[in-house]
Amino acid sequence: MATTTAVAPVGSSPAAPGPVGRKRGPWYEGATAHVVLIAILLVTLYPIAYMIGTSFKAPDEILNNVNVFPGDFSPGNYADGWAGIPGITFGRFFLNSAVIAIGVVVGNVVACSLAAFAFARLSFPLRGLWFTLMIGTLLLPHHVLIVPQYVLFNSLEWINTPLPLIVPKFLATEAFFVFLMVQFMRGIPRSLDEAAEIDGCGPYRRFFFVVLPLTKPALVTTAVFSFIWTWNDFFTQLVYLNDLESYTVPIGLRLFLDSSGQAAVAPMFAMSVLSLVPVFLFFLVFQRLIVDGINTSGIKG
Repeated sequence: MATTTAVAPVGSSPAAPGPVGRKRGPWYEGATAHVVLIAILLVTLYPIAYMIGTSFKAPDEILNNVNVFPGDFSPGNYADGWAGIPGITFGRFFLNSAVIAIGVVVGNVVACSLAAFAFARLSFPLRGLWFTLMIGTLLLPHHVLIVPQYVLFNSLEWINTPLPLIVPKFLATEAFFVFLMVQFMRGIPRSLDEAAEIDGCGPYRRFFFVVLPLTKPALVTTAVFSFIWTWNDFFTQLVYLNDLESYTVPIGLRLFLDSSGQAAVAPMFAMSVLSLVPVFLFFLVFQRLIVDGINTSGIKG
């Protein structure tokens, strides 16, 4: 018996193959995942929402109303909190924190990038030993170093000034950020250095024109975490800053609780909300480059 084979018309395109190995599960699996994620999001955001809501509550309502939304809307808490203490407004604390945080960001980005370039791209005697010692400093607790550092800065008459908080950052004392940049720079092909060296570029020109532009995600990551950690730092700033006019935002928030235990809770919540705004904006502006720093190794394409 003769068999016939169907022939597709001339000029017609073959049918596209269907998806292979892709099976959709029941609809409730995706819905369950979304419900779980939304529940986790609500639990995570509840403290922030409660803090914002409490900043608008009346003082006698804070302890009696556990709801997020205030029963008696009191925006005057922000004016009371901004007034600070007699003679010093809370804006002074914001200015001090901004000066210190920006100085720390600049110091860490400049010094740590230079140190990382030396460890990652240059050859010098005992490079491995020095890198190991630098990584070993991560094991030292911060509180162990605070006493000798205080003695040193006191002999330099830097106490009660921003200098002890800013100057050490220009000496690449943050080993974590040096290590972060070293690992990032090691992912950049060395052929770029060799090509630049053939063109007559020395170490500094290779650093500024070849390696540094490709290390931008790591630099932004260093800047963001330096800003956040410095802005929220309380202990170190409390040790070195003794004058009310030199206090920063974390120490200024502590002033709302006096020695007798009486607290101006409503203004404290209001200023706590304002203290989160610079951190949120700083992170929001650079979040895309942080993601690039995590997902890339210095080269795209």
